[in-house]
Amino acid sequence: MADTLTPVLTDNWGDERAWTLASYEARGGYRALDKAFSMAPDAIIEEVKDSGLRGRGGAGFPTGMKWGFIPQDNPRPKYLVVNADESEPGTCKDIPLMMASPHTLVEGVIISSYAIRANKAFIYIRGEVLHVFRRVQRAVQEAYLAGHLGKNIHGTGYDLDVVVHAGAGAYICGEETALLEGLEGRRGQPRLRPPFPAVAGLYASPTVINNVESIASVPSIIANGHQWFASMGTEKSKGFGIFSLSGHVKNPGQYEAPLGITLRRLILLAGGMRDGHELKFWTPGGSSTPLLTAEHLDVPLDFEAVGAAGSMLGTRALQIFDDSTCVVRATLRWTEFYKHESCGKCTPCREGTWWLVQTLSALEKGQGSEADLDMLLDQCDNILGRSFCALADGAVSPIASSIQFFRDEYVAHLTGGGCPFDPALSTAWAGQEVNA
Repeated sequence: MADTLTPVLTDNWGDERAWTLASYEARGGYRALDKAFSMAPDAIIEEVKDSGLRGRGGAGFPTGMKWGFIPQDNPRPKYLVVNADESEPGTCKDIPLMMASPHTLVEGVIISSYAIRANKAFIYIRGEVLHVFRRVQRAVQEAYLAGHLGKNIHGTGYDLDVVVHAGAGAYICGEETALLEGLEGRRGQPRLRPPFPAVAGLYASPTVINNVESIASVPSIIANGHQWFASMGTEKSKGFGIFSLSGHVKNPGQYEAPLGITLRRLILLAGGMRDGHELKFWTPGGSSTPLLTAEHLDVPLDFEAVGAAGSMLGTRALQIFDDSTCVVRATLRWTEFYKHESCGKCTPCREGTWWLVQTLSALEKGQGSEADLDMLLDQCDNILGRSFCALADGAVSPIASSIQFFRDEYVAHLTGGGCPFDPALSTAWAGQEVNA
């Protein structure tokens, strides 16, 4: 199994003014673009298919296959939309990528647009990260001035315009159809499907929607070939990815490694856990994925193995919590976030997340009985799979998994009259040593 880092997307992050066109081109930037223009669009799609690149935004759908869904006999314009609305708690890979090397994304946008025969592309960035928005805007401007964008790019006769769009700051706009609603000037709420975006997406036209990291991976695949990319990773989860480690490790940050690396190895690369503490629980793909524990330290971090362990690889947002953390309080905080970010379109999510917060809040204070845990799981069961989008599913994932692995801790809140990790709230733990 992989045990080393493989910097590709992150290789130039430490360069002097890495975000500028001059720095990017000094490292061979935009050479893959000329190679792409020497290929037929369908050949590029096949190259991406053969590489095994899967979506890096969470779902892991094969990127080349998604491109192939675009009906080329449709007379309407084709669009590429880059989902840069990175709002998942714990996820922090697309924002540093756009800050450190925005031209990697821009070159990927041009190649991807050419492959699907789109003449207009959109980069949808969450509105709160104004500094990122401005940096990507400047990179696009530099690309226009250098002739990488605009009319007759590199003398090929291919035209492409790129629009950098600032979202209104809603978590729901990370859902691809809600993002399209936002781009069209409406409230960000998910659409019913079918029709799917590949057939009727932006402005009712065929649309490809990909994550920042997915599109940014394309230039290296074209430059080095699909076999190079497929040589990394595992049998069904090819290539490399940026793993975001946050929480109770000595050196949190971005670690680019082949898919299939284990959390044990990543924690070692991050300097280990905080002194005097041990791993308690962690999220493999952000807070909307089921929790895992120290028992899963050696699970390969790929789509299949993490799924078999009962969770999802998601965005590889590895939030690491040690034995000083109250799992009930952490779960409550996440649930409060999903309640706040629910768009309110469907009843199971709008009403369900509210009730989840009420129940969890009472349990965290030591109020109620053990039967309330079964009621909480019943609430989760009535929400799961019954909403327009995956927000509600994500909201129930940490709750159900935390009860599965830490039911005794929930019970301790009830028997102790409050959180055992907070002496001010608990009476049953008086006189005992409490983790600070």
